[in-house]
Amino acid sequence: MRSALFAIVVIVLALGAFAAYSAAFIVSQTEQALVLEFGKPKRVIKEPGLYFKYPLVQTVTVYDKRILALDSKPQEVIAADQKRLVVDAFARFRITDPLLFYQAVTNETVARSRLSSTLDASLRRVLGAADFQTVVRDQRDVMMERINEDVNDQAKEFGIEVVDVRLKRVDLPQANSEAIYRRMQTERQQEAAEIRAQGKEAAQRIRSEADRKATIIKAEAERDAQILRGEGDAQRTKIFADAFGRDEDFFAFYRSMQAYEKGIKADDTRMVLSPSSPFFNYFSSPYGAGSDQQTAGSDEPTPTPAGTVEANEIDEDAPGPRAAATR
Repeated sequence: MRSALFAIVVIVLALGAFAAYSAAFIVSQTEQALVLEFGKPKRVIKEPGLYFKYPLVQTVTVYDKRILALDSKPQEVIAADQKRLVVDAFARFRITDPLLFYQAVTNETVARSRLSSTLDASLRRVLGAADFQTVVRDQRDVMMERINEDVNDQAKEFGIEVVDVRLKRVDLPQANSEAIYRRMQTERQQEAAEIRAQGKEAAQRIRSEADRKATIIKAEAERDAQILRGEGDAQRTKIFADAFGRDEDFFAFYRSMQAYEKGIKADDTRMVLSPSSPFFNYFSSPYGAGSDQQTAGSDEPTPTPAGTVEANEIDEDAPGPRAAATR
């Protein structure tokens, strides 16, 4: 009898412990719960703590209160200027109404699928109304704000708040990108060729101007040189004339010495002259042949280029045989 009573007490305690364990549940700070009774929502719990439910009758569905991530697949969008774009976006959302969320999508897997479809449709609608430059550069932030508002308005029907939508990548398709790169390369090459042509033209213009100035400078320098040379020759002639006028005998002697130096300085020079030629006046006397004879400078011989042929031949009117003077 006592053993049967003890067994009953043990069974009752076990059932009580099981009932207490089944009735109690804990909601953490990152969770929110929905209590269901035979599949019907009975209670929404958003605050953390220890809660109880009817065992075997009620069940608890827990949802995350944190911000969740949704990454959409890259898709092609046709912009307003008919350019094809490859768009890759992501969204951040959280469950704000567990009851509406349960009634609309039941679980997170279905919610992600519905939200992804909504995001893709919004991307095509908003980006398709703008041109390529607006999407890529000018108003990208404005585009993201519009998409965020559009997706959030539709996600409210699921008990979801869309916190943010961002465009990770907006590019042209691979084939279009290669064509654009080739066109850009061609344009840069054309621009470089044009710049080189302009540089060559400028260089030729500068070179021509420099050549013109150089020609002018050379001509002016040659003119000045001719003027200076003429002035020098005139001054030289004047000096010679003054010297000749002061001492005619010395000048005749000096000119004869110069003629001797130039005419017979080579070892193999040959000259054919008359012995009575004025060229030999100072050979016989340091005073010359007399005051009535011409100076030796007027009969100055010219050596032959090779130094072995006849350099000068003078026919004198004076009688007598010709003589050959060699050195």
